[in-house]
Amino acid sequence: MSTANKKYKRITTKTLVEMKKNGEKIAMLTAYDYTMAKIVDHAGIDIILVGDSASNVMAGHETTLPITLDQMIYHASSVVRATERALVVVDLPFGTYQGNSRQALDSAIRIMKESGGHSVKLEGGAEISESITRILSAGIPVMGHLGLTPQSIYKFGTYTVRAREEEEANKLKADAKLLEELGCFAVVLEKVPSKLAREVAESISIPVIGIGAGDGVDGQVLVTHDMLGMTHEFSPRFLRRYLDLYTEMGNAFKSYISDVKSKDFPNKKEQY
Repeated sequence: MSTANKKYKRITTKTLVEMKKNGEKIAMLTAYDYTMAKIVDHAGIDIILVGDSASNVMAGHETTLPITLDQMIYHASSVVRATERALVVVDLPFGTYQGNSRQALDSAIRIMKESGGHSVKLEGGAEISESITRILSAGIPVMGHLGLTPQSIYKFGTYTVRAREEEEANKLKADAKLLEELGCFAVVLEKVPSKLAREVAESISIPVIGIGAGDGVDGQVLVTHDMLGMTHEFSPRFLRRYLDLYTEMGNAFKSYISDVKSKDFPNKKEQY
């Protein structure tokens, strides 16, 4: 049975700040299509992220970089049509906001108008502050993303834990405070030491949602396909698998193939 707080009939950015204030943890998962989003939303999830991880999960790319704005809008609009309670956050894809605040605003407006999404997520801190400010000035809610930022994977050269060194840790703390000051409603921290993540969460009033950031933050996010065990080849320490759908679905497909080949399917009751 879902332990979601039923007093929140619809999750908004204001709800999330209230949840942090009340010490209630925030649960967030990804979805990229109508069917999955309907199941996730009905289970009582607080936030659905239409992540640019669709580039990996849905399209088979090695990184998140290839996915386009049009493709993100397609995924987001499918998710929005399925969602009744959760807040829908949509990633701005690589190349649609960095270095050009006017382009950032145009991209965010397209997502809001064409998909019906409720907010956008951008990767980075001070270097994209102008883009964040411009988007917020149009009344579009923004979620930040610090730590391991997958759109910068070629700069990092590895998916290892970020901000272990003092200089990078200090920049992350400063960026988190800056995002709060700019007006972001929440921040994702990805693959950073748990002690640092806890410090960040305690230093700002907006929710900090972690992925590989330990238990001291205000909420958690996972890629749905990973936590369901559909992507069996990906096993980072922070991932908890709740099902082994790769095996279960494979067995179902094999049973179907066998039933067709043996002429067991369809039987007399399964035809007109």
